[in-house]
Amino acid sequence: MKILVSGSHGFVGSALVPFLTALGHQITRLVRPYDPAALDGVEAVAHLAGESIIGRWTPGKKTQIRDSRVNGTRALAESLARLARPPLALVCASAVGYYGERGEERLQEDSPAGSGFLADVCREWEAAARPAVQQGIRVVNLRIGMVLSPHGGALAKMLPVFRLGLGGCLGSGRQYLSWIALDDLVEVIAFALAAPNLRGPVNAVAPTPVTNREFTKTLGRLLGRPTLCPVPAFAARLALGEMAEALLLASARVMPAALLASGFTFRYPDLDGALRHLVGTA
Repeated sequence: MKILVSGSHGFVGSALVPFLTALGHQITRLVRPYDPAALDGVEAVAHLAGESIIGRWTPGKKTQIRDSRVNGTRALAESLARLARPPLALVCASAVGYYGERGEERLQEDSPAGSGFLADVCREWEAAARPAVQQGIRVVNLRIGMVLSPHGGALAKMLPVFRLGLGGCLGSGRQYLSWIALDDLVEVIAFALAAPNLRGPVNAVAPTPVTNREFTKTLGRLLGRPTLCPVPAFAARLALGEMAEALLLASARVMPAALLASGFTFRYPDLDGALRHLVGTA
């Protein structure tokens, strides 16, 4: 299958491209500003591009986060919709930030959107793909959780701290983390590109969300290090502002109902097994 990938040099994209290539697919990397001719003959699209959400959320940073996702997705969807032979599938990244702060509530794809900056961005981000939907393209909005890999993302930043014995809970530690191993996420994307009955919002998370306290204790145990250095919520807010509240302290207990109903099998469904694999490859 001829697959177009945007964000191919990012954290997820750089793992996805070799994975799809190994499966025998022909990959075209989409870079902006892109040549519309690059879209010709494409059978499926994985759209992963977007400004990093890491960093203090100044007004300018928030504008970049929103515009890179919403405007970029809309422009791509409109371009695909204008093709004489549009692709069969468009798999767009979204995020579990869609649900906002939800405490211990178990969340599935039909749960309503939350409130706050990230929830608003995710809602607009998903809506921006409508031109493709209206043209009959099968669109999947992947609501991606915290992606675990020793080579990037949150876990890569945690490992040096935890290995020094300086790890600890964030805030109360009671907030739920919805996570997925990078190895599973690239398989989810490949599955979504090919599964004819999968469409709309799809939670790309492992089936066992954990609290921050559980995550902290599990990582410390596997590394053989104590986890006695908590980060108080006020300190996280002071250091990172609004980003800390939305990404580190908010609770979202998200379940992959659509993936499980579609027959997808996770390689790493539980945190202990995932971290054993990932820490062993660090």
